[in-house]
Amino acid sequence: MKNKVLLDLKTLGNLEKARFLDRPNRFKAIIEKEGKIYTCHVADPGRLKEIFIPEREIIVIKNKPDLKTDYKLVAIKVENEWVLLNTSLHSKIAEKAINYGVLGFKPDNIKREVSFGNSRIDFLVNNDTFIELKGTNLKVNGCCLFPDAPTKRGARHMRELAQAIKEGYKSFVLFMAVRNCKCFKPNEKLDKEFAKAFYKALDEGVGFRGFKIKLNIEDFTIELGDELKLCE
Repeated sequence: MKNKVLLDLKTLGNLEKARFLDRPNRFKAIIEKEGKIYTCHVADPGRLKEIFIPEREIIVIKNKPDLKTDYKLVAIKVENEWVLLNTSLHSKIAEKAINYGVLGFKPDNIKREVSFGNSRIDFLVNNDTFIELKGTNLKVNGCCLFPDAPTKRGARHMRELAQAIKEGYKSFVLFMAVRNCKCFKPNEKLDKEFAKAFYKALDEGVGFRGFKIKLNIEDFTIELGDELKLCE
Protein backbone atom coordinates (compact mmCIF):
# COMPACT_ATOMS: atom_id res chain seq x y z
CA MET A 1 0.00 0.00 0.00
CA LYS A 2 3.03 2.29 0.17
CA ASN A 3 3.48 5.34 -2.08
CA LYS A 4 -0.23 5.64 -2.83
CA VAL A 5 -1.23 9.29 -2.73
CA LEU A 6 -4.28 10.09 -0.61
CA LEU A 7 -4.24 13.87 -1.01
CA ASP A 8 -2.20 16.53 -2.80
CA LEU A 9 -2.00 19.37 -0.29
CA LYS A 10 -1.06 21.84 -3.03
CA THR A 11 -4.67 21.71 -4.21
CA LEU A 12 -5.70 23.44 -0.96
CA GLY A 13 -3.82 26.66 -1.72
CA ASN A 14 -0.37 28.18 -1.44
CA LEU A 15 1.51 26.27 1.27
CA GLU A 16 3.88 28.37 3.36
CA LYS A 17 6.25 27.61 6.22
CA ALA A 18 6.12 29.45 9.55
CA ARG A 19 6.79 28.82 13.24
CA PHE A 20 4.35 28.01 16.02
CA LEU A 21 4.52 30.30 19.06
CA ASP A 22 1.44 29.85 21.25
CA ARG A 23 -2.11 28.50 21.39
CA PRO A 24 -4.38 30.86 23.37
CA ASN A 25 -7.44 28.65 22.78
CA ARG A 26 -8.38 25.37 21.10
CA PHE A 27 -9.01 26.85 17.67
CA LYS A 28 -6.44 29.63 17.53
CA ALA A 29 -2.65 29.71 17.39
CA ILE A 30 -0.14 32.54 17.31
CA ILE A 31 2.53 32.05 14.67
CA GLU A 32 5.59 33.85 13.32
CA LYS A 33 6.29 34.15 9.61
CA GLU A 34 9.13 36.15 8.10
CA GLY A 35 9.55 38.11 11.32
CA LYS A 36 5.87 39.06 11.66
CA ILE A 37 3.23 37.73 14.07
CA TYR A 38 -0.06 36.31 12.75
CA THR A 39 -3.09 34.38 13.98
CA CYS A 40 -3.78 30.89 12.69
CA HIS A 41 -6.89 28.68 12.81
CA VAL A 42 -6.43 25.24 14.39
CA ALA A 43 -8.99 22.69 13.15
CA ASP A 44 -7.96 19.96 15.59
CA PRO A 45 -9.65 20.56 19.00
CA GLY A 46 -7.47 18.03 20.82
CA ARG A 47 -5.09 19.04 23.59
CA LEU A 48 -1.96 18.36 21.52
CA LYS A 49 0.31 19.39 24.39
CA GLU A 50 3.19 17.20 23.28
CA ILE A 51 2.87 18.50 19.71
CA PHE A 52 2.43 22.24 20.15
CA ILE A 53 5.90 23.17 21.32
CA PRO A 54 6.99 26.78 20.70
CA GLU A 55 9.34 27.37 17.76
CA ARG A 56 8.36 24.20 15.94
CA GLU A 57 8.14 24.55 12.17
CA ILE A 58 4.62 24.52 10.68
CA ILE A 59 2.92 24.58 7.29
CA VAL A 60 0.06 27.05 6.82
CA ILE A 61 -2.28 28.40 4.14
CA LYS A 62 -3.31 32.05 4.04
CA ASN A 63 -6.99 32.67 4.82
CA LYS A 64 -9.36 34.96 2.95
CA PRO A 65 -9.42 38.53 4.33
CA ASP A 66 -12.95 38.19 5.75
CA LEU A 67 -12.02 35.33 8.13
CA LYS A 68 -11.11 35.83 11.78
CA THR A 69 -7.59 34.43 11.50
CA ASP A 70 -4.78 35.18 9.06
CA TYR A 71 -3.84 31.59 8.27
CA LYS A 72 -5.04 28.02 8.70
CA LEU A 73 -2.76 25.33 10.09
CA VAL A 74 -1.99 22.31 7.91
CA ALA A 75 0.89 20.47 9.59
CA ILE A 76 3.67 20.71 12.17
CA LYS A 77 7.13 19.18 12.33
CA VAL A 78 7.55 16.92 15.36
CA GLU A 79 11.09 15.60 15.73
CA ASN A 80 11.79 13.87 12.41
CA GLU A 81 8.30 13.73 10.95
CA TRP A 82 5.69 16.13 9.60
CA VAL A 83 2.33 15.65 11.32
CA LEU A 84 -0.95 16.57 9.62
CA LEU A 85 -3.04 18.64 12.04
CA ASN A 86 -5.99 19.66 9.90
CA THR A 87 -8.87 17.38 10.92
CA SER A 88 -11.13 18.85 8.24
CA LEU A 89 -9.10 16.78 5.75
CA HIS A 90 -9.47 13.46 7.56
CA SER A 91 -12.69 12.34 5.89
CA LYS A 92 -11.40 13.01 2.37
CA ILE A 93 -8.13 11.19 3.12
CA ALA A 94 -9.89 8.21 4.70
CA GLU A 95 -12.32 7.83 1.82
CA LYS A 96 -9.39 7.51 -0.59
CA ALA A 97 -7.72 5.00 1.75
CA ILE A 98 -10.94 2.96 1.92
CA ASN A 99 -11.03 2.90 -1.88
CA TYR A 100 -7.43 1.66 -1.82
CA GLY A 101 -8.55 -1.28 0.36
CA VAL A 102 -7.59 -0.50 3.98
CA LEU A 103 -10.73 -2.30 5.17
CA GLY A 104 -9.48 -5.52 3.59
CA PHE A 105 -11.61 -5.06 0.46
CA LYS A 106 -12.31 -2.41 -2.17
CA PRO A 107 -15.89 -1.16 -1.90
CA ASP A 108 -18.37 -0.70 -4.71
CA ASN A 109 -19.80 2.48 -3.21
CA ILE A 110 -19.30 4.84 -0.24
CA LYS A 111 -21.78 7.23 1.35
CA ARG A 112 -20.64 9.93 3.76
CA GLU A 113 -22.23 11.11 7.01
CA VAL A 114 -25.05 8.56 7.34
CA SER A 115 -27.48 8.81 10.26
CA PHE A 116 -27.76 5.83 12.58
CA GLY A 117 -29.23 5.84 16.07
CA ASN A 118 -28.31 9.13 17.73
CA SER A 119 -25.21 9.68 15.60
CA ARG A 120 -24.00 10.43 12.13
CA ILE A 121 -21.53 7.71 11.19
CA ASP A 122 -18.71 8.80 8.88
CA PHE A 123 -19.24 6.26 6.09
CA LEU A 124 -21.68 3.61 4.89
CA VAL A 125 -19.89 1.21 2.56
CA ASN A 126 -21.69 -1.07 0.09
CA ASN A 127 -24.97 -0.09 1.78
CA ASP A 128 -24.38 -2.61 4.56
CA THR A 129 -21.19 -1.62 6.43
CA PHE A 130 -20.85 1.34 8.80
CA ILE A 131 -17.41 2.88 9.22
CA GLU A 132 -16.54 5.38 11.95
CA LEU A 133 -13.23 7.18 11.45
CA LYS A 134 -11.00 8.33 14.29
CA GLY A 135 -7.71 10.17 13.91
CA THR A 136 -4.90 9.57 16.39
CA ASN A 137 -2.01 12.00 16.89
CA LEU A 138 -0.99 11.17 20.46
CA LYS A 139 2.15 9.02 20.57
CA VAL A 140 3.41 7.58 23.87
CA ASN A 141 6.27 5.08 24.10
CA GLY A 142 5.93 4.37 20.39
CA CYS A 143 2.18 3.64 20.58
CA CYS A 144 -0.60 5.76 19.13
CA LEU A 145 -3.39 6.48 21.62
CA PHE A 146 -6.94 7.80 21.34
CA PRO A 147 -8.31 10.07 22.62
CA ASP A 148 -6.01 12.83 23.83
CA ALA A 149 -8.97 14.48 25.60
CA PRO A 150 -12.09 12.84 27.13
CA THR A 151 -14.75 12.18 24.48
CA LYS A 152 -18.29 11.08 25.29
CA ARG A 153 -18.98 11.27 21.56
CA GLY A 154 -16.32 8.63 20.88
CA ALA A 155 -17.84 6.17 23.36
CA ARG A 156 -21.29 6.79 21.87
CA HIS A 157 -19.98 6.01 18.40
CA MET A 158 -18.60 2.67 19.59
CA ARG A 159 -21.99 1.77 21.08
CA GLU A 160 -23.73 2.77 17.85
CA LEU A 161 -21.38 0.56 15.81
CA ALA A 162 -22.17 -2.36 18.13
CA GLN A 163 -25.89 -1.69 17.76
CA ALA A 164 -25.50 -1.74 13.97
CA ILE A 165 -24.13 -5.28 14.26
CA LYS A 166 -27.24 -6.31 16.23
CA GLU A 167 -29.44 -4.87 13.50
CA GLY A 168 -27.79 -6.93 10.77
CA TYR A 169 -25.15 -4.54 9.48
CA LYS A 170 -21.41 -4.92 9.50
CA SER A 171 -19.35 -2.18 11.14
CA PHE A 172 -15.75 -1.11 11.67
CA VAL A 173 -13.95 1.54 13.64
CA LEU A 174 -11.17 2.87 11.42
CA PHE A 175 -8.19 4.60 13.01
CA MET A 176 -5.93 6.87 10.99
CA ALA A 177 -2.53 7.50 12.58
CA VAL A 178 -0.93 10.79 11.62
CA ARG A 179 2.20 9.73 13.54
CA ASN A 180 4.60 6.90 12.78
CA CYS A 181 3.83 4.56 15.67
CA LYS A 182 4.19 0.84 16.35
CA CYS A 183 0.55 0.08 17.14
CA PHE A 184 -2.69 1.48 18.55
CA LYS A 185 -4.52 1.22 21.86
CA PRO A 186 -7.27 3.26 23.52
CA ASN A 187 -6.10 5.84 26.04
CA GLU A 188 -7.57 4.08 29.06
CA LYS A 189 -5.74 6.25 31.57
CA LEU A 190 -7.36 9.41 30.19
CA ASP A 191 -10.79 8.11 29.13
CA LYS A 192 -11.92 4.86 30.75
CA GLU A 193 -15.42 5.20 29.29
CA PHE A 194 -14.13 5.20 25.72
CA ALA A 195 -11.73 2.32 26.38
CA LYS A 196 -14.54 0.24 27.89
CA ALA A 197 -16.90 1.01 25.00
CA PHE A 198 -14.12 0.26 22.48
CA TYR A 199 -13.30 -3.21 23.80
CA LYS A 200 -16.97 -4.07 24.39
CA ALA A 201 -17.80 -3.13 20.79
CA LEU A 202 -14.98 -5.33 19.48
CA ASP A 203 -16.27 -8.20 21.62
CA GLU A 204 -19.70 -7.70 20.05
CA GLY A 205 -18.40 -7.98 16.50
CA VAL A 206 -17.26 -4.50 15.52
CA GLY A 207 -14.15 -4.77 13.37
CA PHE A 208 -10.94 -2.82 13.92
CA ARG A 209 -8.90 -1.47 11.04
CA GLY A 210 -6.13 1.09 11.03
CA PHE A 211 -3.67 2.76 8.71
CA LYS A 212 -0.85 5.28 8.91
CA ILE A 213 -0.36 8.32 6.74
CA LYS A 214 2.82 10.15 5.84
CA LEU A 215 3.26 13.76 4.76
CA ASN A 216 5.86 13.88 2.01
CA ILE A 217 7.43 17.31 2.47
CA GLU A 218 9.18 17.18 -0.92
CA ASP A 219 5.97 17.36 -2.95
CA PHE A 220 3.41 18.13 -0.20
CA THR A 221 1.40 14.95 -0.66
CA ILE A 222 -0.26 12.73 1.92
CA GLU A 223 0.71 9.11 1.26
CA LEU A 224 -0.78 5.87 2.50
CA GLY A 225 1.54 4.19 4.97
CA ASP A 226 1.58 0.84 6.73
CA GLU A 227 -1.30 -0.89 8.45
CA LEU A 228 -1.95 0.25 12.02
CA LYS A 229 -2.50 -2.76 14.25
CA LEU A 230 -3.81 -3.10 17.79
CA CYS A 231 -1.16 -3.27 20.50
CA GLU A 232 -0.96 -6.70 22.07
